Amino acid sequence: MPRARTTRTYRQTAAAPQEYEGSGCLSGFMIVPLTVLFISAILASLAWRVTTAPTSASTQPNPNTTRISPIFREEVLHWAESISRWATAYNLNPNLVATIMQIESCGDPRATSSAGAMGLFQVMPFHFHTTDSPYNPDTNATRGLAYLVRSLEAANGDARLAMAGYNGGISIIRRGEWTWSAQTKRYVQYGAPIYSDAISGLESSSALNEWYTRYGVSLCRQAHQRLGLP
Repeated sequence: MPRARTTRTYRQTAAAPQEYEGSGCLSGFMIVPLTVLFISAILASLAWRVTTAPTSASTQPNPNTTRISPIFREEVLHWAESISRWATAYNLNPNLVATIMQIESCGDPRATSSAGAMGLFQVMPFHFHTTDSPYNPDTNATRGLAYLVRSLEAANGDARLAMAGYNGGISIIRRGEWTWSAQTKRYVQYGAPIYSDAISGLESSSALNEWYTRYGVSLCRQAHQRLGLP
């Protein structure tokens, strides 16, 4: 997980309603046109309500759900309650948090990479404060998810690009994908469909199964043993 950079946020302002001057009385020739306008407004309002009515969960998943998908490995599901708590604290979809944990550590709180990344979210040493305990799950989540939030902001909410930023550095979000490292390309190749499967309500994920077979067997076996799962 690379060094974070500052992102810019924009403040949205609402336009003030236009004010009209008048005597407060309506002349006779205005009644018929205004009646037509009134009826048209009612019809338009009804049409708007129909077109903007929420679709079913199967076609439009709720991005703010607190439910953890069952597609994840049992080592990650072991952290389901904590994932929901961390996601709520950072206003993140818990399935996005679970996806990051799945690929980074498969739920092993003591995971350490050859590059020195540590813990559940594989946070690099320079993200921690001197008083931090990097392998403490709450501390690790605090530092890792703060970076994920910044990556999402830089990606304008695009989870796929945010995953790329989490792995390869926020600066790559603005660059062409052909400049990404093979590792980052592989990260989003599996991360994006795993997350999509998770929020779509599926019971299993072919993308996650393929990731596990190719890259996750030893990682998840180590997590399984570390967590003392049966």
